[in-house]
Amino acid sequence: MMLPKLLLAALWLGFSARGAFVTEVHESAYYDYIIVGSGAGGSPMAARLARYGHRVLLIDAGDDQTNTPEYQNPGLNLKASEHPPMSWNFFVHHYSDENQQIKDDKMSWAMPSGQIYVGSNPPQDSRPMGVLYPRTGTFGGCTAHNAMLTVYPHESDWNNIAEMTGDQSWSAENMRAIFERLERNRYLPSKPAGHGYEGWLTTTIFPMAIALKDSKVGAMVAAALNWRYLDARDVARLSERDLNAYTPDRDSCEGIFQMPISVTEKTERSGPVDSIKQVLADERSGRLSRGRVDILLTTLVTRIIFDSEDTYSATPKAIGVEYVRGKSLYRADPRASYSRDLPPRRKILAKREVIISAGAFNTPQLLKLSGIGPRDELERLRIPVVVDLPGVGTNLQDRYENTVVTGSAQNFSSRFAVAFLKKSSVAEGGVPDLFITGSVSNFTGYFPGYSKMATGDPSRWSWIVLKAYTRNHAGTVKLRSRDPRDMPIINFNYFDSGTNSEGEADKDAQALLEGVEWARTASRRVNDAGVGEFYEDWPGDSVQSSRDMRRFIKKEAWGHHASCTCPIGADEDPMAVLDSSFRVRGVESLRVVDASIFPKIPGFFIALPIYIISEKAADVINADSRDWY
Repeated sequence: MMLPKLLLAALWLGFSARGAFVTEVHESAYYDYIIVGSGAGGSPMAARLARYGHRVLLIDAGDDQTNTPEYQNPGLNLKASEHPPMSWNFFVHHYSDENQQIKDDKMSWAMPSGQIYVGSNPPQDSRPMGVLYPRTGTFGGCTAHNAMLTVYPHESDWNNIAEMTGDQSWSAENMRAIFERLERNRYLPSKPAGHGYEGWLTTTIFPMAIALKDSKVGAMVAAALNWRYLDARDVARLSERDLNAYTPDRDSCEGIFQMPISVTEKTERSGPVDSIKQVLADERSGRLSRGRVDILLTTLVTRIIFDSEDTYSATPKAIGVEYVRGKSLYRADPRASYSRDLPPRRKILAKREVIISAGAFNTPQLLKLSGIGPRDELERLRIPVVVDLPGVGTNLQDRYENTVVTGSAQNFSSRFAVAFLKKSSVAEGGVPDLFITGSVSNFTGYFPGYSKMATGDPSRWSWIVLKAYTRNHAGTVKLRSRDPRDMPIINFNYFDSGTNSEGEADKDAQALLEGVEWARTASRRVNDAGVGEFYEDWPGDSVQSSRDMRRFIKKEAWGHHASCTCPIGADEDPMAVLDSSFRVRGVESLRVVDASIFPKIPGFFIALPIYIISEKAADVINADSRDWY
C-alpha cells in the first residue's frame, strides 16, 4: 500500500514536492500563499516568504526568458522591451480629447492592412490605438526590460505614508533598513552605512571614467557642467558622489552623479528573479528545505475566488484564484489570438492569503474582474459586486518626460550615461524634481520600432528630462470588457485634462520647460569644445519661444512608471483601496503588493521602491501569519 500513498502525496503537492518551476498544479495542492505576478512586487516577496518557512505559489502569464541575451545583456534593455517573446504592448491615451491626443507624433494607428502607422497623419480609415506603453509578459515582469536604474527614493516618500496612515513601520529609517537587506553593493569598497552588501540585488555604477575615453562624450558632460573641459582629476572628484548615499543632505543634493544600476560582476542584469533563483539554489544545496516556492508560468489568472455567501463570515474572504493555461493568452502580447474560445478554467486554493502583484494596469483589472471596484463600472459590465471600492483603477500617476536630441557629423565612440539632479523653480519640499539623463542614443519616447531608432544611430546624444513628483493624479484604468484577455482602457489625463484646480498642470509644465531649456543650453555649449559640430535634432529649430515649447512639451510628453491605481490610504479616505498592511479593504485574506499601492509616485525611478515594499510586505505577512497558529 506504500505506492498509492506516495502517489497521493505527489498529487497533494501539485507534482512539485521539490519546489521549482512547475507545469501543472493539482487542485488539491497545498499553498500558504498564492502570488499573482512575478515582477518587482511579486518575486522578492515570494522569496522572502519562502525563507520564512511558508509554501508559496508564484504565478505569471509569461514564460521564462531569463536565459536569453535580451534579458541578460544590460545593453539590450530597449530591444528587450520590443522582443516578441517577452513584450506586452499596451496602447494608452494621454488625453481624453482625441483632437489633442492625435497631435502626438508617437500616436499609433491600426491601418486597414493590419499594419501599424505611427504619426499624426495616418492613412484614411485608420483606427486610433494610442501611444505605446511597453510592458513585459515574462518571469520577472517589467524588471526583465527596465534600464536597471537603481535610485533610492527620498525619505519624505516613506514618511508621508507613515504620517498618512499612522503606521510608523513606514518611517524612512525602517525602510532604509529593508533596502540594506536586499542590496548587494559592489561599487563602494569602503562599505559605508546605509547600504547592503549581502542581499540579492547586485548594484554597481555606470563609471564616470568612460567620459574620458571619448572626447565627444567628455565635451557633452563638460558642457552640461558649464566647464571648458573634463580631465581625470574632475572625474575622480565627481566619482566620489553616491546618488544613494545615506547622509543628512542627500535628499536635497543637486548636480552630476554616476548612475547606480543593478548589474552583476558578469555584466548581466540583476533583478527580482535572482531572489527566487537564490531560494531554489539554497533548496538544492540543503540550506533550505525543499518545496518552499513553486513557479507556475504561462498561466493567466482570470478571477480571485471568494468563499461562498453562506459561510460564517459576513466579510468576503479570498480563498484562491481561477486561471487558464497557455502561452500568449493576454492580448497585450503581440502574438495573442482574438479567438472567442477561452481555455478551460481551473482553480487553486490558498490556505492563508492571495496576493496580487500584477502591476498598475493589471492589478486593478483583476480586482474589478473579481468584483472589487466601483459599483457603477462593475454593474455596467454585469460583474457581480463583491465590494464597492471606488478607488480601484483611479489615481493613476506617472512621470512626465521629454527629450532634447543633439546630432553630430561624427559618431560617438563609446556608450555612456550620466545623471543630473536639479530643482526647478516650482519644486516643493526641498528636494530636486528633475532627473536629467544624458546618453548616446536617439530617444524621443515610445512607439512601435522605437528601440531600433534609439540605438541605431551612434551620432546622436539624448538629454532625457524626467519630471518627478508630478501633481497629476487623474489617470484611470477601466475595464474594456469582461474578457480577462482584453487590455483595460488606460487614460493618464495629462496636464490640463487632469489635475489642475490650483494650477498643478502649469507647474509641471514649467518644471519640464526649465529642464528642456537646461538641456538645450548644454547642447549649444558643446560647440565651443572643438570636438566637432553639433546641432539640435529634437525638438529642433522650429520650436523656439517658451509658448511653443510648452505646446511641444504637452504634445510629446510620455512616461513609463505607471503607479498608484490601488493606493494605500487613511481609514477615513473613501478612495483608499488598501490599508498600511497592503490589505484590500472590505475583504479578508487579499493583499496588493506592486506599483499600484503608492498614494503618490515616489522618487525618480519606481523599481527600487517596489523592491523595498515587496520585502516589507513579506515581513508584514509573516508577522500576521502567527495568528494562524
